[in-house]
Amino acid sequence: MTTNAQKEMTVKEKQEVTAPAEQTRPGAVFVPSVDIFETDKQITLLADLPGVASETLTIDLRDNILTLSGEVKPFEGADERDLLIEYEVGKYYRQFTLSDVINQNKIDAQLKDGVLRLTLPKVEKAKPRTITVSAG
Repeated sequence: MTTNAQKEMTVKEKQEVTAPAEQTRPGAVFVPSVDIFETDKQITLLADLPGVASETLTIDLRDNILTLSGEVKPFEGADERDLLIEYEVGKYYRQFTLSDVINQNKIDAQLKDGVLRLTLPKVEKAKPRTITVSAG
């Protein structure tokens, strides 16, 4: 197996929020892992939210702060008892400060297979362009 293949298969454990703020609800709060990509036209943010259903996912944009929060609820039914639990349940929480280059009215969000894809389009003035120079 190559080194790249080994890196791709490495399991990354969930990281709990270690912010100094106090939690007002019991339970674990995790920081979702993200990848952020940029093109001339947009910024794309991919956030890993395994087990989060779209009904329990909240994306809030207020005062240029984008907040992601979601919850993983227990999977067992009322008539089942736990024999082995390896998958941690709890809440996901992460915030991002958006700059003025993002067109906040056109942000798009899609959740598929535990991955949230946020498309953050750039405003027209932020897109790079070439200016033609005329002689004379």
